[in-house]
Amino acid sequence: MAESTGRPEPSPPCTSGSVSLPVVDGAQRVVKNTRMGRRRAIVLGLVQLAIIVHVVIWLLSREYGWFGGRTVTPIEPSESMEFAKNGVINAGLIFFVLALLSTLILGRWFCGWGCHVVMLQDFCLWLMQRFKIKPKPFRSRLLLWAPLILAIYMFIWPVFYRFVIAPFTRPDLEGWSMSLHLTTSDFWATFPGVTVAIIFLGICGFATVYVLGAKGFCTYGCPYGGFFAPIDKAAPMRVRVTDACQGCGHCTAVCTSNVRVHEEVRTWGMVTDPGCMKTMDCVTNCPSDALYIGFGKSALKRTSVQRAEPRPRKWDLSMAEEIVLAVLCLILFWSWRGLYASIPMLMAIGLATVLTWVFWTGWRLVRQPNVSLHHWRMKFHGRLRLPGYVFGLVTVILLALSVQALVIRGATWNGDRLTQQVDMPVQMALDPSRPPLDESSRETIEAALDSYRLASRISVGGIGFADDPNVQLASARLHVIKGERPEALRILQDVRGAVDASQSVDRVYLLVLAATESPPAVKQFVDEVLEAHPGWIQFRVTASDLALSRGDMERGRSLLQAGLAETPDALPLLQRESIMLLQSGQVDAGIAMMRRYVELAPRDGLAWATLGQALAINNQVTEGDAAMAEAVKVAPNSPPVLLEAIRYYRQTGRSALANELQSRLPR
Repeated sequence: MAESTGRPEPSPPCTSGSVSLPVVDGAQRVVKNTRMGRRRAIVLGLVQLAIIVHVVIWLLSREYGWFGGRTVTPIEPSESMEFAKNGVINAGLIFFVLALLSTLILGRWFCGWGCHVVMLQDFCLWLMQRFKIKPKPFRSRLLLWAPLILAIYMFIWPVFYRFVIAPFTRPDLEGWSMSLHLTTSDFWATFPGVTVAIIFLGICGFATVYVLGAKGFCTYGCPYGGFFAPIDKAAPMRVRVTDACQGCGHCTAVCTSNVRVHEEVRTWGMVTDPGCMKTMDCVTNCPSDALYIGFGKSALKRTSVQRAEPRPRKWDLSMAEEIVLAVLCLILFWSWRGLYASIPMLMAIGLATVLTWVFWTGWRLVRQPNVSLHHWRMKFHGRLRLPGYVFGLVTVILLALSVQALVIRGATWNGDRLTQQVDMPVQMALDPSRPPLDESSRETIEAALDSYRLASRISVGGIGFADDPNVQLASARLHVIKGERPEALRILQDVRGAVDASQSVDRVYLLVLAATESPPAVKQFVDEVLEAHPGWIQFRVTASDLALSRGDMERGRSLLQAGLAETPDALPLLQRESIMLLQSGQVDAGIAMMRRYVELAPRDGLAWATLGQALAINNQVTEGDAAMAEAVKVAPNSPPVLLEAIRYYRQTGRSALANELQSRLPR
């Protein structure tokens, strides 16, 4: 007779929904908060506190001038996009790389122990459980790929575009070069406002947890998890099992990562699911103390330790439904992302996944005789109940809002497409000597304005609830191209009053104002803006150029010098100052400043060409040749650089070199 273990023998298994677990004694099914859960809550709370301290330090440094008004750049994985796009190494990139490397050894631990969004989802789950709401995980095959696709789009696609596609489509694109940028004076530049942040917390916290299950956003929306999950498969540290396991199913019941732990350990002797976030809830809740965290073979070698035949995974959707919902999710993501210039990417994917689930459930409500949502019975034996009517109404409203978002985004896309056909720099559009528009260009502008008008708020003839400042800015540019400067100025004034201070908006406003108003009004506007934002480099450069174009050399120089005193290494200011010195006959000083500029911006081919010409004028031909060769080397396909080099070699009597470069120019 077998020796008694002192524990009740497990009853035969029963099936409920998509999770099949053995039935255990009622006392055993009560899951209490464990020490590990409390420890993880404390760690996540400290992470949130560190984020708050970082923001407070930035605010104080900006207010009192500590550390030169600067702080460490955001320690946020999304900041790594700057490296993919422009080669910028910041604190976010360093942090993300370290997190990825640690995942290679420890598995997907960061999501469970270091992510503030996970803390939000855990808090939302805890609140729901207080109200007896137990979210059920939504299981979809294709939507599981959304995080990886997003990760590739954010971090891989920019590199592929720059190095593979751009050389053929945009030969004038500035070269990619690495630079270190660990501090910033504008910490919040890449983050949304408070209102959007609150909505984000509601969608990616409560909504995703309620309809997709605990850590639903991590499963179907987080692009960083898109990298963590596949890397986790190579990690040697995993949740493992001993022979003491009784198959009771407590581990799966308490797992907030939506992992079927009891099946994983039965089959492989360890958890191989990359969704496991190493929260260790399963370990601390195991009544047999059979689970532990340990090193050994990775999930890549799981077949060598297979113990049983794996059970087929159960999904909530058929393959046909999967395809339809995947397409729907993609459309919803595109529709909502960037709407009104307010909805960021992560909020858009959270919204898209939640709405996909809502519309799928609404379709079930129409087609199936029995539909429930948690403890709400919405339809029973073909008859709708009150919760069903409420849910149906909410679904119709959300569908209407999504269609509206789709139309707005489509109209904006069409307007942008048409604008590209007639667009030109604002300075060129304001030039009175430019050729007049032909009839075809005017028709294109009118069609683009009609599209932008449709994407605008209802009070101006659109269908939106608010204006998109990017749409307004594009409309203003089109009015400038048409020659309607007062209308452009009016739109720009609306934009300036509706959004926070924006350097790009104020710069366009300055250009139109200078072409419309008197110099004293322009000077007053420039002084007001630079007093409030002394670090706005591009705005300062534009103001200086305008002063110089009016012949006010003293004003132009003073704006540049004041900017260099504020930001000594500002590349545009250094470039303008060096050119101004060269043009004023101060060749030695101009060459010295241009050398300083190319040391900071070694990939600027046009700057190297300018330096080469200045050196040749100063009878330093050997050094000038070296600078011009560097210009052609770093920008071999840039027409402006090639034209400068051709002129340089012809003026110095080397026609063969000039003719060889002439052959590189596009026809």
